[in-house]
Amino acid sequence: MKWCMRRRSRTICLSLAFITIFLHLLLALVSLSIYHEPCDPPPSTRTHILSDLAQTNYTTVGISSLAEPPADTTQRVSSKLDAKNAKDHVQIPTDKGLSVKERKASMNKTADVVHNSTGKAETLESGLSKLVALFDHPLYNMPTPPIPEQDWLLKVKPKVKASEKSLWVTNSEEGYEDARWNSSSTSHPPWLRFHLTISRWQLYPHHEPNMKNLTEQLSTHRIVSAVQKSGGTQLKLVMSFPNYGQAMFKPMKQERDDETNYNLYYFSDFERHNAEIAAFHLDRILGYRRVPPVAGRQVDVVKEIKDVTTDRKLARTFFTSPVGNVCFYGQCSYYCSTEHAVCGRPKALEASLAVMLPDMSLATRRSWKSPWRRSYSRTKLAKWETEPDYCSTIKKTPPYDKGTRLVDFMDMVILDFLMSNMDRHHYETFEKFGNNTFLLHLDNGRAFGRHSKDEPSILTPLKQCCRIRRSTLLRLHLLSLPQYCLSDVMRASLSHDPLHSVAPLLSEPHLAALDRRLKTVLETVSHCQQQKSKDEVIYDDTAYLKDMVSPTQ
Repeated sequence: MKWCMRRRSRTICLSLAFITIFLHLLLALVSLSIYHEPCDPPPSTRTHILSDLAQTNYTTVGISSLAEPPADTTQRVSSKLDAKNAKDHVQIPTDKGLSVKERKASMNKTADVVHNSTGKAETLESGLSKLVALFDHPLYNMPTPPIPEQDWLLKVKPKVKASEKSLWVTNSEEGYEDARWNSSSTSHPPWLRFHLTISRWQLYPHHEPNMKNLTEQLSTHRIVSAVQKSGGTQLKLVMSFPNYGQAMFKPMKQERDDETNYNLYYFSDFERHNAEIAAFHLDRILGYRRVPPVAGRQVDVVKEIKDVTTDRKLARTFFTSPVGNVCFYGQCSYYCSTEHAVCGRPKALEASLAVMLPDMSLATRRSWKSPWRRSYSRTKLAKWETEPDYCSTIKKTPPYDKGTRLVDFMDMVILDFLMSNMDRHHYETFEKFGNNTFLLHLDNGRAFGRHSKDEPSILTPLKQCCRIRRSTLLRLHLLSLPQYCLSDVMRASLSHDPLHSVAPLLSEPHLAALDRRLKTVLETVSHCQQQKSKDEVIYDDTAYLKDMVSPTQ
């Protein structure tokens, strides 16, 4: 009897063991079979621009475009991501010592982590391919006539005497390098090359090989001096590099995912370092190139600010917080106090660094009040908020009565609406070019404050004036197509910034808001086209490409 009982229990144990092994194998097969389907529809084959821009009123003659990224581009992006994924692979925990139920839960959790990681990698890979394809599109590579000599902001003297062979010869100061620059561009540091690319219509060309070196300088070069920038309502510093380059420093004041408090007025909001970085990338994606290059950086508050500053007022504001973080607050109109101090963790501080424009003594800038500036009052409304026909007056007022100033302003309005920037009370131009030049899109720190709410009042100039550049409208339609998609190319572009390795510079809700707002802009233009004639709405800045792009009607 005992022998039968022992044999039966042994059979039961073996059966349970086989069942357990079978369940483990089944779970392993299920987890390995999980496959992430891409969110985007597969790109179509080669198409005409007319197919890509079906929503517009234009046909194309002679220009063909790729709706899908070139094969070599996809391979390049894929190889880079494969290397990155190999480095950042997911660590799978062991299940030793766990019960069957715990093992099953652990395997499901691991499968979810792998799934999410793979999904993000595939999304980024797709976005990188779209970004390369976007910048290779004919709308971003339209031929332009040679730039006349008078349309360059700065230029090197073509003939130099033997006694004046160098543009700048200095003895090495403390922390600075010897500077011996001549008329050859190969001797120029990245910041000087950038200054020499500024023309009447843009800050830098679309395919500018110096851009990589310039952003690398901003994010990695040694900082030899840090002083506070005078003026403004919030803390800003001017950083200097060994090659005499300078950058505007804006520190991290709040987390990337923090939304602006709904009870705050727009003029009470904090500036965000990631907004400055994102504004540069968005401006470039829109084809404007009017925001100075910006890069993110992790700064050592002690070694790269406190120890190198010659600003006594700034130096007096450093202190150590109760938890051991090094903080400082500087002096400014608002938000410069111990209650609003900027603190490292404990010394590391995220910040944006924007390359400085040429000194005012070399290239004077003129500041213009925005016709649609806000009242900056809690009770008083601005004139444009009470007069529906306000734009008809502006159109008769210099410099908006002729040239491209009005459509230049609309470009800036579209940029501000997409990133929800309500703080555009002034803008600047280079004095040398008079009224016939582009607008500088400076000071974007109050952008990307809210993703859950759009601010329709920012689009008021476009609604009232119903005027837009043809090239701008074409690019906006292009970015609304799934094979490019504004949020995807923006995510991909921001992934090149050094701070992306810490955390994405824009959260997914902010990226989704870009697509939503782009749709609103296109709907606004469509409504204008229904109310007015096409010539009244569209400013044709591609007239010299009649043989390549022509209207249908």
